[in-house]
Amino acid sequence: MKHMADMLLNRDACQEIVMGNTALVRAMIEAGTRVVTSYPGSPTPEIAIAIRSIPPEKRPFYFEFSTNEKVATEVACGAAVNGHLSTVFFKSVGLNVAADTFVQLGLMNLIGGMVIVLGDDPGANSSQNEQDNRHFAQLAYTPLLEPASPREVYLYYKAAAKLSQDLQMPVLLRLTTHVCHAKAKVAFAPFKPRQGDDTPRFSPANGPYVPIADNVFPMKRRALAKLARVSRWADGCDLNRVVDHGNRQRGIITAGLPFLSLMDVLTACATPPDILKLAVVHPLPRATVLKFLQDHQEIKILEELDDILEKEIKSLAFDHRLTCRIFGKQDPEQWVGEYTPDAVHGAIRTAWPDLLPQKISNATPPLAIAWRPAQMCPGCGHRSAFHAVKAALGPEDISVADIGCHTLGFLPPYEVGQLLMCMGASTAIGSGLALFNTQRKVVVFLGDSTFFHAGLPGIINAQFNHHPVTLILMENGTTAMTGHQSHPASGENFNGPTEAIPLRQVLEGLGVESIYEVDAYQQAKLTEMVKSALREPHFNVIIARHPCMLKFTREQRRKPGYQARQVTIDPQRCSRQMICIEQFACPTFSRDRQGRIHVNPDLCIGDGSCLQTCSSQAIQSPHLKASRGNQE
Repeated sequence: MKHMADMLLNRDACQEIVMGNTALVRAMIEAGTRVVTSYPGSPTPEIAIAIRSIPPEKRPFYFEFSTNEKVATEVACGAAVNGHLSTVFFKSVGLNVAADTFVQLGLMNLIGGMVIVLGDDPGANSSQNEQDNRHFAQLAYTPLLEPASPREVYLYYKAAAKLSQDLQMPVLLRLTTHVCHAKAKVAFAPFKPRQGDDTPRFSPANGPYVPIADNVFPMKRRALAKLARVSRWADGCDLNRVVDHGNRQRGIITAGLPFLSLMDVLTACATPPDILKLAVVHPLPRATVLKFLQDHQEIKILEELDDILEKEIKSLAFDHRLTCRIFGKQDPEQWVGEYTPDAVHGAIRTAWPDLLPQKISNATPPLAIAWRPAQMCPGCGHRSAFHAVKAALGPEDISVADIGCHTLGFLPPYEVGQLLMCMGASTAIGSGLALFNTQRKVVVFLGDSTFFHAGLPGIINAQFNHHPVTLILMENGTTAMTGHQSHPASGENFNGPTEAIPLRQVLEGLGVESIYEVDAYQQAKLTEMVKSALREPHFNVIIARHPCMLKFTREQRRKPGYQARQVTIDPQRCSRQMICIEQFACPTFSRDRQGRIHVNPDLCIGDGSCLQTCSSQAIQSPHLKASRGNQE
């Protein structure tokens, strides 16, 4: 971490192999960013890890994890209208949460400048969909730049920051999963630390900032005029570039990660097409695109997810009565997934079958790998909770999941959580399921971080309208799924200790009377609590509490004298009922071909939550781990 901090703060020119997320932080520093906010979500958490590597006393900007993406956007907006260059970053679906604020930003005069960094997720690697947030740029009259590599992340952020400051408007920087996580050598420029100007510069005279009816149309006209200026800037911008292969017959227009895949694919091409790689995706650099269209007879538009560039470029060609042939998405599969080299190969061959060989040259045959479902960690309190809750539910009862590690409860063998929408939606969806429903009980799940992020409105609604729903609040003390970031009940924020906001006190303040509390490891007690709660005719909450064991174990390992522990199996007692394998399903346990149960010493953390699941008491209490080897 010290090396990372030294690199990020090095005032001299230097080169370093870094992730796209890390290159972004260096660009923030060079650009003189003063305020950075976020809500954690993959593929962006490593941005905060890079920020954390810088000691607080040397950190050149303020950073916070806000309670959700909307709040993070608003904090950054407040800083921007006060004259400070600000940045907010979050994952793809985080923009949905921030949208109410985000769509207004283009109407505002952001005198300090503001960059919104999006971690979009083609392929839905860590999201519930693969939405294309380029639509939001068009909706909100906001410029969008799209880098393809860590080097471009660094360059594009600095360009976006300057553009935002010059025009006093928001600018989107759209990263995708592989751009965030890719590593490459990046050459960083020398820089002089900027003296932070803390003078409050907010003035209503820079507005208007209140979009009432009288002001909306002038504000919209101003936003459109700024966008037109960006379009002209984009045409003269050296970030857009043409890869000239001298092929006036065929050309390809692309942007972002698909460009890198395309370059890989074209190594097998004898006559590669010319390529226009766009850096500015919205507004379209019309003169640049128009010239490329005029110079080529056939053009392929290569873009991940939706056909946004395709529609704009075809419209541009129609308006100018061009006769070139334009190939867009020609197969339904071209709307789905990441544009890895094999996907790009297929897309190019669909347009031009003669251009590339039928198969990618030197492609390694796919390996036959056994399917491995996602799993909760060994010792996870959610596993104990689901094991206990399932025992309390009837076969017709309905359970609603939410976003977090506990989402995995819908998988076998637990199969708890039959419906999932988005963060914080479970309670309100459960309320709807409870209407006109006197026969099937409704149980909903919510994590403690999501409770503060987006869960409170649904809880307030259920309490206010007396919906007979049982909420099981899974409290593990952290934002576990995205890397153990703190939340308002953790007792600390990104910058140090703070007063915790207890879940129970919040619920009591809302008027919730039926509140149960239990350690998730107390499985029999939790089962009885759920049965009791389901008999209640009004909204009620069970707080199932246990620390995230991955985080807890890591912290324990750092302490002097720590000794690892594990459970063992007594083969004389084991009756092979397979509850540990088939119902509790801790990944620590495995079954050999003879039906014997083994404990994987590399996985078992010795938490002992499994002991109570074995009716024959074959699982023995945790003891110090042996040096190597499984025990039966």
